[in-house]
Amino acid sequence: MRLSSRLPSRSEEWARQSIALKGSVVLGPTFSLGILGLILSVLVVRPLRAQAIGQGFELERAGQYDQAAAIYLAALRADPTNLSALLGLERVLPPINRLGELLPAAQRAAAASPSNVALRGVLLRTYVALNEPDSGRAVALRWAAAAPGDEAPYREWAMALEDAHRHGAARDVLLLGRRTLGRPGAFGIELAELSQLAGDWEGAAREWAAALTDAPVQLPNAASALAEAPDAQRERIARLLTEGTPSTLTRRLAGELLLNWGQPLRAWAVFEPSVATPSADAAFAARRFADLAGARRTPDARRARALALARYADLAPEVGGAAARARADAARAFIEAGDRVAARAVLERVAQDSNAPPDAQRLAQRAVVEALIEGGQRNEAAQQLATNARLSPDDRASLRLRLVRARIAAGELDRADTELARDSSVEALALQGWIALYRGRLREAQRLFLAAGPYAGDQRDAVDRTTMVALLQRVPDDSFPELGSALSLLAQGDSLRAVAALRLAAARLATGESGGGGGGAGGGRPDLLLLAGRVAARLDTLQQRTALALFDEVVSTGGQGAAAPAAELEWARLLERRAQTAEAIRHLEHLILTYPGSAVVPEARRELERAKGAIPRS
Repeated sequence: MRLSSRLPSRSEEWARQSIALKGSVVLGPTFSLGILGLILSVLVVRPLRAQAIGQGFELERAGQYDQAAAIYLAALRADPTNLSALLGLERVLPPINRLGELLPAAQRAAAASPSNVALRGVLLRTYVALNEPDSGRAVALRWAAAAPGDEAPYREWAMALEDAHRHGAARDVLLLGRRTLGRPGAFGIELAELSQLAGDWEGAAREWAAALTDAPVQLPNAASALAEAPDAQRERIARLLTEGTPSTLTRRLAGELLLNWGQPLRAWAVFEPSVATPSADAAFAARRFADLAGARRTPDARRARALALARYADLAPEVGGAAARARADAARAFIEAGDRVAARAVLERVAQDSNAPPDAQRLAQRAVVEALIEGGQRNEAAQQLATNARLSPDDRASLRLRLVRARIAAGELDRADTELARDSSVEALALQGWIALYRGRLREAQRLFLAAGPYAGDQRDAVDRTTMVALLQRVPDDSFPELGSALSLLAQGDSLRAVAALRLAAARLATGESGGGGGGAGGGRPDLLLLAGRVAARLDTLQQRTALALFDEVVSTGGQGAAAPAAELEWARLLERRAQTAEAIRHLEHLILTYPGSAVVPEARRELERAKGAIPRS
């Protein structure tokens, strides 16, 4: 019997109590050394054994398996049922080809404590590892007979066989256990994993679907495992999981898989019936699907996310405003998906809900105006800003600026100017700068950009203004309507016409016909041609040839200004994209040698290394 499970004798208990009195009991002359030794052995033997196991573990970690094995074997001589020592031997003996030494120790331990399932497990695994299948089978069946209805003997047996790479035998054991226990869903997860290892993906899907009935929390694991199925197997898995009248959990599994496999709208069609009946579980599932769809950036994935969020909003509790907030989130998702009709329908439900909490109402009102602006309904958005009393002052101000940006991008400069009439913020100054620029009032635009400073808008806005100020400083004219018109076309996304307009503006600079009164014919011309080339380089093959010609012209006529090296860098990049690597390398080397002081030389060096294969292409 193990020392830790043995009841203390009367003398041992008396000794513990005597020591605990901290000297209040005087040891008389009849107190023998034998009793003292017994007391000390009881007090120290357990810590010493634990310390020995700890030493063995440290030796094991250091890779000194022989020494560790010696310590574990010594511990078993003192206590044949020491599980820590047996497990230690199970780890250290195989690497030194001495696993056979574990068998007699495991047999003694199981015989000493026949009801200890952990010791039975060690003996069973040892027989399997030593390739003694009959002995292993006998141990497992005795264990199963002693514990009818318990899955552990079959699971331990199968795991041992799987560790020995005998997957077929492990599957047979699990099926035997399923029949013996009379539970059709027993060992579903293990059988699914074995089917997957065997390449039977349909079998794995079938087992996972069955296992979810008793273990619904395994749904994420099932989806993760089956998502790795080869492309050729995926449609068969999808048909298997959706044929007939699949269960709620099977539908959710199929939906998540189709979402992972890049079919988000089909995924939602399969998934949606599983969240048709209101419940907390359905609400959680709809939200999870929306989050999974949100991790993907395709238009279909955005729409699937919006549909899931709208369903979640219907399932969320009305109390506390959770449903109203969820609807506002769904509306934003529809906007992102480009479905502004659906977004407005959802938002109107919130806007008309007098019981919705103030924060949800505010979010909904703001999102309604955002949807109008994004949908190009700028006049309707302006009407909302003027009449909707439920908009907060902060929202009204920020939405007005957003509307102004949309008007500027659409070329509605007069309407944008009117919207900014009473706004003196730095953001308004920046927008007024763009209005002045697109009207061709270059010096006014430059002044407004500088007055707005670097903090108006976000970082990208600040970079755009800085870039434009640098361009304006190279153009001598105070007023240049043709340039303003060209830049306005660029802002509206009409790149093809913008390229032609920029080339025309550059030609007028070259001849001094811009009429701005700034003097200095030709100033800024290379910069305008460079900008036109950059725009053309992003277009089709025909326009890319135009870009190459523009870059060539800037390099040939740009002199020592900043435009020439920048143009040659863009030239080389475009050549690389067109698979003309040798030509690209020639231009990069020319740039580095000809313009050693240019700010673009570090970029050129990186491009050169990439073109030569020294660093990977990103």
